Amino acid sequence: MGEKQNAVIFQGFEWNCSADGKHYRRLLAQLPQLKAIGITAIWVPPGCKGASQEGNGYDIYDLYDLGEFDQKGGVRTKWGTKEELQALTAKARELGIGIYFDAVLNHRCSADKKEKVMAIEVDRDDQKTPLSDPYEIEAWVGFDFPGRGDKYSSQKYHWYHFGGTDFNAANDKEALYKFQGDGLDWAESVEEGDDFLLGADLNYSHPEVQADVKNWGPWIVKELGLSGFRLDAVRHFSERFLNQWVEHVTKNTKEDLFFVGEYWHPELDALVKWLEDMDHKFCLFDAPLVYNFARISTTKDADLRTMFDNALIKAKPVNAVTVVNSHDLQPGQTMAINIEGWFKPLAYCVILLQDAGYPSIFFGDLFGIKGEHPEEPIAGGKLADMVLARKLYAYGQQDAYLDDPNCVGFVRRGTADHPAGLACIMSNTGPGEIRMAVGDLHAGQKWTDLLGWSQGEVEIDNEGYGVFRCPGVSISLWVRSDAEGRDQFPVNFDSNFYAD
Repeated sequence: MGEKQNAVIFQGFEWNCSADGKHYRRLLAQLPQLKAIGITAIWVPPGCKGASQEGNGYDIYDLYDLGEFDQKGGVRTKWGTKEELQALTAKARELGIGIYFDAVLNHRCSADKKEKVMAIEVDRDDQKTPLSDPYEIEAWVGFDFPGRGDKYSSQKYHWYHFGGTDFNAANDKEALYKFQGDGLDWAESVEEGDDFLLGADLNYSHPEVQADVKNWGPWIVKELGLSGFRLDAVRHFSERFLNQWVEHVTKNTKEDLFFVGEYWHPELDALVKWLEDMDHKFCLFDAPLVYNFARISTTKDADLRTMFDNALIKAKPVNAVTVVNSHDLQPGQTMAINIEGWFKPLAYCVILLQDAGYPSIFFGDLFGIKGEHPEEPIAGGKLADMVLARKLYAYGQQDAYLDDPNCVGFVRRGTADHPAGLACIMSNTGPGEIRMAVGDLHAGQKWTDLLGWSQGEVEIDNEGYGVFRCPGVSISLWVRSDAEGRDQFPVNFDSNFYAD
């Protein structure tokens, strides 16, 4: 049996994608070339009906409406119809590409009616600190789903299914309101100030909420043929319920599902504690690694060897999903993180070509970003080359070369199934070179930079060493010039996503 291909997630959207309902169709058209470069799973956007057809789905209204019912402005979501989503997932399965659905389970938005409820105002930063005595407010918390009716679920939502909200319709006042009633409290496992995020905050102590959301999990896995989930905002709702939900979904689908949570926190200890509190195998996005990338890219002569300091990939590599960018971090977002453009190719080569972590590449870095802060695909479209290099060459023993703080490198020596190997070298100052060993099995071979940013050849000596170089403030990726698959470089990748 041959060695399994290196896995790569593709985040299949950015915040400013066109809201014309054609996204699923466009993504469907991209599947063959995504498959060709080595994408093994696609993280699709939250496809449940939101507050409007312009919203990205994080303003979730109805879990069971995937673009099937005439609600909130029409049938389709921003991304398309349920039938188009099913066509996308069916083709992905045919090509051997998994689908990870972006599940928004913390809250609901755009209720159908107002209800009166007793509440107190609380501090937004410390949500356990009251700022008022209890009084009656009018809250948008009545969800009847008139367009869907009782299809798939007969559950309706009322004030007692929520823990709080941020708007009093009686006087149009915006504040954080904590509902008063038996069993209504913020989740004990959530840090102070983190429980409420937006909209109407679901109360996972209520058995009807638990049952409805649990039932949705196996339903959507079967409806779409999912391979896993990206769980939105897991730091904002009950760990206890999430553990129960994962157990219920896996038990009732019999699938080997993948779960990654968005717990965006700069401190490693917070991520490790959350993972240790989970009863099931879970991954988190490696936020500390992204902050390291940002720090190094914006600090003159920064020490490249500090890239993995206090990162999840170093502490718990099997639980780390590594990213460089995402819809939350892109320019214009409240969580935007500035990684300078020159450093993004270095960061992507690190997460794609090293042996730890599960890399996820961002739509905006592969296809570009629209909106008020537009960006072209990074590195002149070379991200596709880096992904393909992972598919073909990033196998075997890894050795790092870290003597110089401003010029570092690593090699992968290859395996019996993938014998070519690779050598990667990067610099954040002037041109650099490092003598690195790729193994005496490669003696006499001539290696070239498949990115094309370093010219000439490197000949591997009898001891298996070569002197590899890179330009200043750049990266080079060296592979045997006649290695299998070298004729696919440079990758002829069409980055025009919106060509209809």
